[in-house]
Amino acid sequence: MKTILTTTATAMVLALAATHGAEARDLRAASGAPPAHPSHSHMYGMLDEVLTEESGGALGAQLFGPEVVSLPQMKDALQSDLVEIGNMLPLYFPAELPNMALAGELALQGRDPQVMAAAMTDYMVTCEACQEELSEFGVAYLGSGSSDVYALLTNKPVRTQEDLAGMRLRSGGAPFSRWAENFGAVPASIAVGDTFESMSQGVIDGSIASVADLLSFRLIELADAVTLIPLGTYHATSDFTVSDTAWDSLSVEERTALARAANKLNAVFTHRWSAEMPQEARAAAEEAGIEFIEPDPAFLEASNAFAEADAATAATFSTEEFGLENAAERVARFEELITKWEGLLEGVETPEEIAAIVQTEVWDNVDFATYGQ
Repeated sequence: MKTILTTTATAMVLALAATHGAEARDLRAASGAPPAHPSHSHMYGMLDEVLTEESGGALGAQLFGPEVVSLPQMKDALQSDLVEIGNMLPLYFPAELPNMALAGELALQGRDPQVMAAAMTDYMVTCEACQEELSEFGVAYLGSGSSDVYALLTNKPVRTQEDLAGMRLRSGGAPFSRWAENFGAVPASIAVGDTFESMSQGVIDGSIASVADLLSFRLIELADAVTLIPLGTYHATSDFTVSDTAWDSLSVEERTALARAANKLNAVFTHRWSAEMPQEARAAAEEAGIEFIEPDPAFLEASNAFAEADAATAATFSTEEFGLENAAERVARFEELITKWEGLLEGVETPEEIAAIVQTEVWDNVDFATYGQ
């Protein structure tokens, strides 16, 4: 069902925007996430400051919360220009964004979040079919970020494959659902913002998710155990997605500044989501009595083997579900980029250094007079 944005939400955005300072052009921006989530606190929450700096004061941002635009509403919000720049998750709309969905189908391959974020960005910017897809969708793409390596957050301990039998787990996409079904669990397609309510009501027994979700979505109040079995990364994001109307209205210099700001914040966001926040969440969870479990070796081996084989499944799935031509070649291209970025980022630790490398390797090669058109 198509999400409909209310006239009340539209009126709220316009009223708030009218009260904001007029010195710079302030882009209406939405993270779609609650304040505790790093996409709000460390990505969109810092956008006004970083964009103002990068644009020399020409551009700024006015941030609206999930009460105005939630993640499932982001497509409609961008296409209607309710917001001009937003955090869009392509796996909510896989049939309309099959190339991005294909990259998301490779979630189980993820082991290094910054590598996956950079590979995703490189893939999307240099892929002609991807750019055509985004143009038809009505947006311009300014990079991706990534979660930490996903784990199991559950209401009972999971040590072996047998412990998963019959458990209902929130899944953020098809690859996580395939993994769950393979090991006897029942996946549930539930928006991440609904995880707490679904788990508290007994609809699900846990979530395949970032450890940071213990804090971001208050699962620390419900989970009893975290099983540290590596389940890949959520890297199929479009962190800064600009509506065509807004993008077309920007000068080449303004587009370049916005891309630089987005690139810096993508790295900061990924560092926060994949490094800092999981450590904070684990410390808080251990204090709350939540058990952290290393999986049984046989379970771990079987899970890793499934993840390795799933790349071929992802290609087949994308061909059958979306009619995506040359899916196997596209999978191979993405895997090449993972290898490329593993080499480029080896030994690189700070988000500032990572952003500088991505800027040089990707964004400095973009012609912003024609990009996103």
